[in-house]
Amino acid sequence: MKKAFITGIAGQDGSYLSEYLLSLGYEVSGIVRRNSTVEHQENRINHLDVKLEYGDLLDQSSLERALRKFQPDEIYNLAAQSHVRISSDIPQFTVQTNALGVLNILEAYKNICPNAKFYQASSSEMFGTSVDEDGYQRETTKMTPVSPYGCAKVFGYNIVRNYRNGYKLHASNGILFNHESPRRGSNFVTNKVVKAAVRIKLGLQKVLEMGNMDSYRDWGHSRDYVRAMHLILQQDKPGDWVVATGETRSVRDMCEYVFKKLGLDYKEYVQINARYLRPEELPYLKGDSSRIRRELGWKPECTFEAMMDEMIEHWLKIENKKI
Repeated sequence: MKKAFITGIAGQDGSYLSEYLLSLGYEVSGIVRRNSTVEHQENRINHLDVKLEYGDLLDQSSLERALRKFQPDEIYNLAAQSHVRISSDIPQFTVQTNALGVLNILEAYKNICPNAKFYQASSSEMFGTSVDEDGYQRETTKMTPVSPYGCAKVFGYNIVRNYRNGYKLHASNGILFNHESPRRGSNFVTNKVVKAAVRIKLGLQKVLEMGNMDSYRDWGHSRDYVRAMHLILQQDKPGDWVVATGETRSVRDMCEYVFKKLGLDYKEYVQINARYLRPEELPYLKGDSSRIRRELGWKPECTFEAMMDEMIEHWLKIENKKI
């Protein structure tokens, strides 16, 4: 039985990855941060047979203790301060977690179980405003991040490559573009829009306040993207891989689709609030995942429309109970 260890196991990706690995016969373990309200930190995984320890990327001793206890074959570092706009509100914490935290888990990995395989959750936000001439971002695209989140992720990406080359570790980066699901936090734009639209439809809310409606993103489903994470660690040699759908839509397009599905016109309910704008906006992301499709055989299975429909159904079930 293979053993996998996941930081960020209680998050969106951690929960889908846990489900997927368990279906493949893995023993799955991970760390959760200590939280005053325990129910809030495990609600995505409390139905799963996983082993948990308290730990934090900023506490290397807790990482070493957990790795020593579980002795994993595969390590997935998914933990992060994951909200890009909020990274401008808490830049120091974001950088400590998303940059130095990666260094901490790499050191623990090198010291405790160097024969394991390591996956780092890198991000399309690392590319920032760089776009290749054909309108895509790929493994070779220059990285010019425009947020504390993106800057910290570039450090994490590079320190993984440094440890891979310097210490001959099987350490890989998955450069994942935006991926969503019903398990996404409702302060992220997709679930924020869906939840608000459903509440407006049911008469529980009157308006939806938004930031930049003309940001374009490449949105896929988390369930598809965790399959890519696993595939990356099944390779004989480590590497860096872009994971994306290759399609881009604006936040405005997404709002129009969701509200229309509910029989509403988004223009009647959406208001712009400057508090949701970033200090430096990132207008466009579109990933070229041809390499992972060609070499590893990965491809997304869930369409944008099917993903949004799933999220709408999710929030309809929840909000209908409040009527």
